[in-house]
Amino acid sequence: MTAEFAVLAIVIATALAFDFTNGFHDTGNAMATSIATGALRPKAAVALSAALNLLGAFLSVAVAATVAKGIVNLGEVQGQALLTIVFAGLVGGIIWNLATWLFGLPSSSSHALFGGLIGASLAALGTSGVEWGGVLTKIVVPAVLSPVVAALVATVGTRLIYRLTATVPPERRTAGFRWGQIGSASLISLAHGTNDAQKTMGVIFLALVANGTISSDAPMPFWVKVACALAIAAGTYLGGWRVIRTLGKGLVEIDSPQGMAADTSSAAIILTSSHLGLPLSTTHVATGSILGTGIGRKGAEVRWGVAGRMVVAWVITLPAAAVAGAACWAIAHLVGGAPGVGVVFAILIVAAGWMWLHSRKQAVTADNVNADWDEATPAIATAPTTAPAPPLPAATPAAAAQSVDQLIPTDQQ
Repeated sequence: MTAEFAVLAIVIATALAFDFTNGFHDTGNAMATSIATGALRPKAAVALSAALNLLGAFLSVAVAATVAKGIVNLGEVQGQALLTIVFAGLVGGIIWNLATWLFGLPSSSSHALFGGLIGASLAALGTSGVEWGGVLTKIVVPAVLSPVVAALVATVGTRLIYRLTATVPPERRTAGFRWGQIGSASLISLAHGTNDAQKTMGVIFLALVANGTISSDAPMPFWVKVACALAIAAGTYLGGWRVIRTLGKGLVEIDSPQGMAADTSSAAIILTSSHLGLPLSTTHVATGSILGTGIGRKGAEVRWGVAGRMVVAWVITLPAAAVAGAACWAIAHLVGGAPGVGVVFAILIVAAGWMWLHSRKQAVTADNVNADWDEATPAIATAPTTAPAPPLPAATPAAAAQSVDQLIPTDQQ
């Protein structure tokens, strides 16, 4: 095995590791509201989301093309130098993803990746190494607009839902919208696969171009699609319970009609962005939608302190990941060649292991993800709730009820 091939293998493995962290970090975007309202059991929710993320990853490569050709200036760097930049950017993104997951903050995995790549490119090449036009139009502008648009759409949708169902008994309304949530949450998971899995495909494409394996005009290799789809699906199935808890319980006390409004708004916006090739932050969209349902429902409790912490995390994600990416490139460059890449890879493993061990001290799992929110320990569930859930409609055919009962709980998780 040559040193060049070893570096390429490490870069691809690191890209898939980022895809994995993206999956468990962003599971809450699709399933937090369904879990919080009891529409789906926690483990069934993440299993359904994983399957649909896997499917969605094969539906489009428009976002992958944006990542591969719209962030790093390929005219400025090639070969092993480009591989090192891509690798350093990935490590920076992974470290930020894990740090925000540890604190239960639903920050953007997309911006963590882009920040890492931008920071590594700046450190290696200066300002000419970044496609600033692409950064502005396809990252910054959507980041500012997407949560605002999502919040507005969800606010209007929530108000309409409660107005149209004002005469429906609350228990019947809640049960009916739980069924709707299953469909809308599934649509988000599918949309997430069409958007987020593509970003890692784009990064691996960059690595293959840098190694000379393919040309910059080549189509996306099928094996790259399969590998990225499996990685994000596996991460999703693991379940990022700390982030799911913050989105489902910490931001808004959410009911089933609100959950369906939030999920539908998010799915529509994410699918539109995937069609246009915009690498949108699904976290920004989902959080904006959930916040909008709190604004749209009269008397709903919105925890603005939690929302403020999320916004701070959003603002600093891009520059923080950029600093991490630049630092990783500097270490790899200082050591030099394949050994430098190996040193940074070892640092990543140690940092990831430490954060995972630290998270076990106050674990959030499928068993306590729906515990009452405690501002003192927002990422930690202290006791499972046992409040009974409204019954499902009695008119459901027996055969369908028997199969769906495996997914839908009779009490809150």
